[in-house]
Amino acid sequence: MKRFLFASILMLFTTISFAQPVFDLGLKAGVHYSNMSLDGEFDLNSDAITKVHWGAFGRVGFNRFYVQPEVYFSKKGGDLSYDDPTDLISLSGGFDYKNIDVPVLLGYKLIKSSMVDFRIMAGPVFSFVTDADYPDELDPYLHDEFFNDHLFGVQYGLGVDVLFLTLDARMEHVSNIYDDPNLINGNSTSFMLTLGFKVL
Repeated sequence: MKRFLFASILMLFTTISFAQPVFDLGLKAGVHYSNMSLDGEFDLNSDAITKVHWGAFGRVGFNRFYVQPEVYFSKKGGDLSYDDPTDLISLSGGFDYKNIDVPVLLGYKLIKSSMVDFRIMAGPVFSFVTDADYPDELDPYLHDEFFNDHLFGVQYGLGVDVLFLTLDARMEHVSNIYDDPNLINGNSTSFMLTLGFKVL
């Protein structure tokens, strides 16, 4: 068993050493459709909003496998509403938060050619919230102390490269954006469409 494990590791390193590494660096921008989910003691309904994101990406790979770290600025949230006919309360307004996203994606090229690559990818995303804004009338229910400054989520999706252009379509799920253990918890779901171009 030890010999087999040693031989497998040796073969892996030998393959990597002889493989031609690929390194790309580029800029990207796109739109995402973001929706909040606030559930708990009372439920806030949320409609999706459309926002933009922009930043940079890198890609390091061997053969069909690659790792793609990114960093970009984005704005997410949702249009919130709360309607309780028993209490005669009706509230509405936009919930927005700005953040810096740092996804680290592992990908595989299903189709690989000199002109076109078709890819799948998935991985974690680390977010750092720089600002959060919500309607003043929700102050009795939402408090700044329960907004998390550091968020963790996952992304997965498909991508295609045509020469120096890249197009990605991804889903993103982030939890515990707002976390009041006694009242409500907030999560976010986004669909992202991004166009980029390689500069290296």
